[in-house]
Amino acid sequence: MTNKNKSEKLIIGLPAGSLKEATLVLFRKAGFRISLEDRSYSPSIDDPEIECLLIRAQEIPIYVEQGVLDFGITGSDWIKERNAGVIELGELIYSKKGFNPVSLCLAVPENSPIKTIEGLEGKRIATELVSVTKKYLEKNNVRASVEFSWGATESKPPRLCDAIAELVDSGKSLQANNLKIIGVIMESTTRLITNRSAQQSKWKREKMENIALLLKGALAAENMVGLKMNSRKKNLRALISALPPSNKPTVADLSEKGWVALEAILEENEVKKLIPLFKKIGAEKIVEYPLNKIID
Repeated sequence: MTNKNKSEKLIIGLPAGSLKEATLVLFRKAGFRISLEDRSYSPSIDDPEIECLLIRAQEIPIYVEQGVLDFGITGSDWIKERNAGVIELGELIYSKKGFNPVSLCLAVPENSPIKTIEGLEGKRIATELVSVTKKYLEKNNVRASVEFSWGATESKPPRLCDAIAELVDSGKSLQANNLKIIGVIMESTTRLITNRSAQQSKWKREKMENIALLLKGALAAENMVGLKMNSRKKNLRALISALPPSNKPTVADLSEKGWVALEAILEENEVKKLIPLFKKIGAEKIVEYPLNKIID
């Protein structure tokens, strides 16, 4: 790093709430150890050039825009809701329950006569994402009252509101509260964001780009494993043919003449079918190992 004061640090905003645990796990796989004491909002990290703050994802876009934070992790829904003037450094597709985008959905009680968004005309909608919801309704020429929800939004229909706009991951929470989806406002993914001031600092820019590279590599390694094995050369073509078509394995000669080593990266759920097949073809010393990062 260049042009850096010894006391200067990169200030990172980590999301509190639903994304917290998944984010800490992702940082650990990327090579960063983050420790968090009970009730503490200033986690420690094993990098002296970084300072972490644990903040609600809803607030991170504003603090990044204002320069209070150099770098933050939040959802694209909150960037849009806050209309924040931030710079996006990358997309990380993960949520609290998996590795898929989440959707901001309009939902009503199962027994509601409302079947479509047009049926929300004149109705009351509760949500945390008021601005995004209002703009969606305006775009669809629906006039409704959109009210901010302070939490437990799924429990509010039908007594406190007619419908809700809520982020949906698996959909189980909606089902548990007897709600059905009648429309999707937007799809949201986790984003890495910064501001112009941090981008203009050469060492901060390089630091953020390196962190983004490692986080993306850690995410790419999810549900992937490495597999290596030894085989006689005469079986090599059959082994390669058994791999998924897009796979490009590494092949190297062994010290014993006529033998090779083959190594490939595979989806974990494929391996349980492939290992018996490789063994049948003639592979030996088959080793499966976990991966922390895959950098393309």
